[in-house]
Formats: sequence, C-alpha cells, structure tokens
Amino acid sequence: MSAKRKSNKTRIASKKPAVARSKKLQPDVPVAVLAGLGLLVTGYLAWTSGIGGSPAFCAEGSGCDVVQSSRYSTLFGLPVALWGFGLYALIAWTATTLPPRVTRWRRLAWLSTLGLAISLYLTVTGWIALDAWCAWCMTSQVIMLVLFGLVMLKRPESAPGMPPLVFARNLVIVTGVSVAALGAWQNGLLQPPENPRLKALAEHLEATGARYYGAFWCPSCQDQRRLFGRSADRLPYVECSPNGRQGVVAFACVSADISGYPTWIINGRRYQQVLSPDELARYSGFEYAKDDA
Repeated sequence: MSAKRKSNKTRIASKKPAVARSKKLQPDVPVAVLAGLGLLVTGYLAWTSGIGGSPAFCAEGSGCDVVQSSRYSTLFGLPVALWGFGLYALIAWTATTLPPRVTRWRRLAWLSTLGLAISLYLTVTGWIALDAWCAWCMTSQVIMLVLFGLVMLKRPESAPGMPPLVFARNLVIVTGVSVAALGAWQNGLLQPPENPRLKALAEHLEATGARYYGAFWCPSCQDQRRLFGRSADRLPYVECSPNGRQGVVAFACVSADISGYPTWIINGRRYQQVLSPDELARYSGFEYAKDDA
C-alpha cells in the first residue's frame, strides 16, 4: 500500500515541472526587440514634447521643427508620439506574453497594420500640408514597416476560424476607416458648425482692408486658423509661401515687408503674432451684434 502511494506521489511530482514549462513565456524576440526600439524613439519624442523642448537634430525652422510644432503632432490634446508609445507597448506586450499561436499573430497583425497605416498617413500629410519631413518620425516609420513585414512573414500556413481573405479584408477596412477618421479630425472636418460671431468678425476684417500674412507650413498660422474654426477660410489671408518652404516668397509679402508669420496689418498697424478674436475685434473696431453677444 505504501509503495503504491509513493509511486502516485512520484507521478504527481513528475507532472509539476511539465506544467511549469507549459506556462513559461515564449516571446517573439525579433518583434519584441523592434517594438522596444519603437518605444525608445516615441518615448524620447513624447518626453521632449512634454518638457517643451526640441528633439536632437531638430533645429528651429527645420522640417523636423515644423512637423513637431504643427497640429498634426497632437491628437486629442496628447502628443502623437505618446500614442505611438502606447501602440509599441501593446505590440511588445503581445509579442512577449501571449503564447505563440494564431491569436498572437492576429493581434500583432492588427497592431502592426494600424501602426504602419497611421505612420504613412502622418508622413504623407507632413509632406503635402507642411512641405516638411521629420527624421525622427521617419525612423519610427521604418521600424514599423520592418515590424509589419516581419509579422506578415510569420503568418501561420493554416489557421482555424476566420478564412485568410476575410481576415485580410477586415484588416484593410478597419484600418482605412481609422485613418480616414484621424484625417477628418486633424483637418477640422469634424468641427462644430460655423460660429456666427467669428463669421461676422472675419467678414468685417475682409471688408475693412485688414490683411493676415502667413505660410501654410507655419505652426503659429495653424494656431491662428484654429481660433476661427470653420470661419478660417473667410479671413483676409495672404499666402507668402506658395512655392513651398524653400521657394520664393510671394511678391505681396515682399512688398508689405513681411519678416515673420503670422503678421496682421490692421488700420495701418502691424502685429506679428497670433491674435485672439477679441483682440482682432478691438484693433479693427468691430462690435458684435446684440444677437451674437
């Protein structure tokens, strides 16, 4: 009897190491390393943004500075780099903690595809809207591109559940909708209806001969437009950089001796700064209608 109990105990004891081994982490090391590099880049950018500084090799007026100071560098009041840090953290966590099965691959596929699509969107937006590139952002994009390619190469040959074509279709649709929503938000397409007070003020500035000189890539000019919401296109704006950041300055701006952006000329006086709607109303002699007050 005692011998039988001992043999049972021996069998139970021998099973314990097997259970322990089955719970041992089996991380995807290459993916985790790439995610770690992404964490370093985005973490550094988020940190410099938080302290109000500039990243290394990002001189004032450079393409990097223009991108980092633009409205495209923030999302819902937080630096885009901080959102990127969170995405890389999710990728690292997934690659490290989940077992090497189809579920892990699918999650990595979702995360890397979304990250690559958003990174490409931000790069193209910076090029078109700001005529600028950011070396740090491009570094993160390269990391995400390699990460995406590595994940796709690890795709299981056969997987139960959702067919590959259906999964790929859903991946493209959800990613496309997410990027489109991000673009609509950052470009003001989801702004509230036009404010009648701001509309009346902008029309008054135009009617009284006020001029607002700026450049499409200028971060402060973007701040000025943001103050007017949907009425920004009604402002008496003069584009000083129609040929890009490195192009020839517009003749109208040279004639007006514009040396910085934004510059307002109102009733013969010059203001080289962002002006609030109340300041513009005061300087231009505008009075809000009683119905708008």
